[in-house]
Amino acid sequence: MTRRDRHLRPPWAGPLGLYHAGDTPLHRASPGVKAAALAVLGIAVVALTGPASAVALLGVALVAAAVGRLPVAPTARALLPVLVTAGVVAAYQLWQRGPATALEVGLDLVSLVLAATVVTATTRADRMLDALTRALRPLGRLGLRPDLVALALGLMIRTVPELARSAAEVRDAARARGLEREPRAVVVPVALRAVGR
Repeated sequence: MTRRDRHLRPPWAGPLGLYHAGDTPLHRASPGVKAAALAVLGIAVVALTGPASAVALLGVALVAAAVGRLPVAPTARALLPVLVTAGVVAAYQLWQRGPATALEVGLDLVSLVLAATVVTATTRADRMLDALTRALRPLGRLGLRPDLVALALGLMIRTVPELARSAAEVRDAARARGLEREPRAVVVPVALRAVGR
């Protein structure tokens, strides 16, 4: 691998860009079951208090990631901003309310995002959108069109990784011209590409 290839690693696309094909029990489970399990975990995070429950819930999320066979490096790279945010929030809680609350809040945040990442990493977007369309059908009586909501969500899911890739290309081009520290050399082309898309 050349030095140039190392700089051209895939851009971070967040949990939306993390689907990995596989044949694990989580890949085979229906999107509705996975969404329900994620909701139960969210309720548990709110209902259970204390560092011990936070560690246990993080353990559940880690086991789910292992069962889904999420690749470690891309998953860690995608979760890096969340880990930084959790660290900042935990530091604030440490200052305001002590170490037990800091640990609980930081781990709960990581647990929820990791669990959501497991769901998106083991569920194809089309299956997720089909499940969303079925779930929103009862709201059709109120004038909401479930197919349009699913279409809008599908467009968003496809656009976020593309915008991340476009930003990485612009950043690489600015670096090649020696303008990586010039905000206008990155922000303006990224904004123009986003509007164009």
